[in-house]
Amino acid sequence: MDNRPLKKYQILFLIIILAIILNGCGNKPEEAPNISEEFESSEYPIVVKDYLDREVTIEKPINKIACGYAYAGHVAALLGRGDDIVAVVGGLQRDKMLNDLHPHIKELPVPFSSGAINIEELLKVEPDIVFVRSGTAINKSEIGKLEKFNIPYITIDFKNIEEQIESIKIIGKALGKEEKAKEYIDYYMDTMNYIEETSYKIPEEDRVFVYHSVNEATRTTGGESLPVDWLRRVGVKNVAEGEELRIVDNDTYATLEQIYLWDPEVMIVNEPGVAEYILTNDKWKGLKAVKNKAVYQMPIGISRWGHHGSLETPLAMLWTSKLIYPDYYTEIDIEKETKDFYKRFYDLNLSQEEVKKVLSGEGMRGSKN
Repeated sequence: MDNRPLKKYQILFLIIILAIILNGCGNKPEEAPNISEEFESSEYPIVVKDYLDREVTIEKPINKIACGYAYAGHVAALLGRGDDIVAVVGGLQRDKMLNDLHPHIKELPVPFSSGAINIEELLKVEPDIVFVRSGTAINKSEIGKLEKFNIPYITIDFKNIEEQIESIKIIGKALGKEEKAKEYIDYYMDTMNYIEETSYKIPEEDRVFVYHSVNEATRTTGGESLPVDWLRRVGVKNVAEGEELRIVDNDTYATLEQIYLWDPEVMIVNEPGVAEYILTNDKWKGLKAVKNKAVYQMPIGISRWGHHGSLETPLAMLWTSKLIYPDYYTEIDIEKETKDFYKRFYDLNLSQEEVKKVLSGEGMRGSKN
């Protein structure tokens, strides 16, 4: 019997099988990489140097953020990490715009109070990082609570614009949002440069004497601080700058007699109700600013503009410049600047009515009780 046809079919069959095998090898899907492992191996651990020059090693991406400083919460929200905040200081729950943006903040535990840490409450939320102020960080008793449970912490603080900008870099790096932080810093620097380019042209005799009230009518700042820095750059004469002030619990106060001696032309206040108090209280009625009704409530948005811990320092400079030197800053449209700022950095589309509310400060901050 002739086996040649059979061999032919066998050879053909082998060729088909081989082709199928080779084709299968060529189209074999690659094993999906473990994205998280790849990301962590290329990006982590990272080292962040904080306000006290401590090198903090972050082993993995941060998912849970504890804010022992209200400012850190404002920055986290700006960087798109507001939903990841798991514990706060009480002041964050008073910022109405922030709480409208991230409603869960109102319900969060508050394990921080006056620099003290309730470690039992903090442990319940298992934070990946805790942001604290320097006053807490240098308190061995308080910071020892974090160290005992190996909870990483980063110290955030600043006394001037340069240090504030550095604080944003620190938080941005820690939270993996360096590009977003840079975008905000670029805006900050551009705004400051614009203000200074104009303010230096203001003649000495045209510079206005200004009193800046912080939280309370007689509380102000005269030493090294963020408000002193930005007021100086605006080109006003801050009547309290360099003056000897009364210190109470690390806050500084002027006496009413001092304020009368300074007799400021303009008074700006950052706490709701204080302007009305000054304008209607007989003890203040002899002041030039009160007589001329030049006492103004500063705007309040995510935070109180121009406050020691305010993220909206660039807006405070724009608002104050326009208020006090309108002839030098004719091109500033503060309503547009406000609307653009919150859209760009917080993705908030404020209505005209909401913009006016921010600029008036009315109803934008809850009471302490």
